Amino acid sequence: MKPIVAIVGRPNVGKSTFFNRVTRKKDAIVDNFPGVTRDSIYRDAVWNDAQFTLVDTGGFMGGEDDDIISKVRFQVKEAVDNADVIIMMLDGKWGVSPFDHDIIGMLRTAGKQVFYVVNKIDGDEKEVNLYDFYNLGIENPYSVSAEHGYGVPDFLDDLVDQMPRVVYEKSRDMAKIAVIGRPNVGKSSLINRILGKERHIVSDIPGTTRDAVDSICEIKGKPYLLIDTAGIRRKGKVSKKIEKFSIIKALKSLDRCDVALIIIDASEGITEQDISVAGYAFERGCGCIFLLNKWDALEKGDNTRKILIDRLRYDAKFLNFAPAMVISAKTGHGVSKIFNLVEEVYSQYERRIGTGELNRIFEVAVKKTEPPLYKGRRLKFFYATQVSVKPPTFVCFVNFPEGVHFSYSRYLINQIRGGSGLDKTPVKIIFRKREGDRHKKK
Repeated sequence: MKPIVAIVGRPNVGKSTFFNRVTRKKDAIVDNFPGVTRDSIYRDAVWNDAQFTLVDTGGFMGGEDDDIISKVRFQVKEAVDNADVIIMMLDGKWGVSPFDHDIIGMLRTAGKQVFYVVNKIDGDEKEVNLYDFYNLGIENPYSVSAEHGYGVPDFLDDLVDQMPRVVYEKSRDMAKIAVIGRPNVGKSSLINRILGKERHIVSDIPGTTRDAVDSICEIKGKPYLLIDTAGIRRKGKVSKKIEKFSIIKALKSLDRCDVALIIIDASEGITEQDISVAGYAFERGCGCIFLLNKWDALEKGDNTRKILIDRLRYDAKFLNFAPAMVISAKTGHGVSKIFNLVEEVYSQYERRIGTGELNRIFEVAVKKTEPPLYKGRRLKFFYATQVSVKPPTFVCFVNFPEGVHFSYSRYLINQIRGGSGLDKTPVKIIFRKREGDRHKKK
């Protein structure tokens, strides 16, 4: 297993900027607003062929009476407990803070190897700012600028030299599951229920999760990557810059996921915003499962479940292939069944259909419903083949690709679903002219 390196420090010292530089991605939201990172974010990194997992944590500060701050402190402590090595990030621009003393006190009881890094040292002339930090009782602090890269390579050289090396082994493919929905529908609560611990901060304040946060878990012997995302708001409701960044992160999470768990607050019914969120998932071609959460808070009659799901089917016709179920992240109702559905959807999402079987399905479909005319000539389908998975994507060669109406395309997709068992996954068809026919046209 790769060594785990946790970055800790008070808010706005540059932890996320350092995290992004080392992982060479912009996964952590970076802004001058203190406390932007609340949850811990995990990403793999490599330096000098040494691999490790880097953890960006929320800003550690006082005020335990504040619910959010208290939970952030818990997250930081958990990250420290799980880490093999700690990077204590300090602010070379503003100097020593009382919170630095608190964090160092915590680290000294943790019994972990700690590297003290003074950030925002932009060059040799700022090295004098290091001297204040010796008052913290630390030795050999490293001076770096996470923003400009000053001192970072030298520090990473020392960091990886003191970590156990691991031999790279390609991990088996892992289904990536994004948990999406509008704010405060219970996304983080569901992940905490699945993981069995408060891996993510949960609060009744909408918008608590700002980054897309990953967790690896194993369910029934199979590994999954769970991606918790910031609540997706309607464009008109997004005003603060940081919320706009969060929505972008949520949408990017859909780009890299296999299956989206679309969480809906059943106690509030199906809203226009829920359908918008579902539309984002549909546009990105990922597998989808609707989870009607907060079932425990709903006044239920004999047909409540049917009424809810029928309304969902009516409003989200474009995702009529997506399974739907009721759950309660709070009580655990239905949660144990989610991954049975995830496995069904994922197995279809990565399935390949043999060319022979596929063309038999097309042959039967065309005989059952004759293709329409295009400019007075009958459409003729020659053959089809599958070109990719995730989602299953097929190319069908036809004499007039531009003449295939969307309604007939939808009919063919439904025939593929019925003939191959792909009833719970998105399916794509691309219509093309045969190569020989292209040359004839020229």
